[in-house]
Amino acid sequence: MRGQLGQIVRFGLVGGVNTATFYGCYLLLHPWMPYFAAYSIAFVLSMIGSFFLNTYFTYRTRPTWKKFALFPLTNVTNYLVQSVGLYALVTWAGMDDRIAPLVAAVVAIPFTYLLSKKILVPGGKQPSPAGPVGPTGPAGGADVESDPVASR
Repeated sequence: MRGQLGQIVRFGLVGGVNTATFYGCYLLLHPWMPYFAAYSIAFVLSMIGSFFLNTYFTYRTRPTWKKFALFPLTNVTNYLVQSVGLYALVTWAGMDDRIAPLVAAVVAIPFTYLLSKKILVPGGKQPSPAGPVGPTGPAGGADVESDPVASR
């Protein structure tokens, strides 16, 4: 339970960094292109950063090419939730297009957590406080690494 709570807290911290990165990119691009194009480019850039922060920091696993390929696929749901939210907030609710991406991102948080955990944590297992799972260790390709936060 403590490991799960730590994971959720780390996910929240990564989410804060990711949101700031996304929003900063969006605001930099917005003057040069339509809001939805700026949103899409900022989303892709922040998703790449999110992949590495979540693998190393949140879930304490190693990034692999397979996970890297699957991570954006799981974020399609996140992108759709945010996109529909953005469109609805700007078009139907009349919200400022500089604020609407933040509101849409908050709505998508639970979806992102569940989907990223499913992809980045093999079998949905918590990181082992005792070290890598299995006899192979890190050199042999074990995917779950120790969780120094949980072992304190």
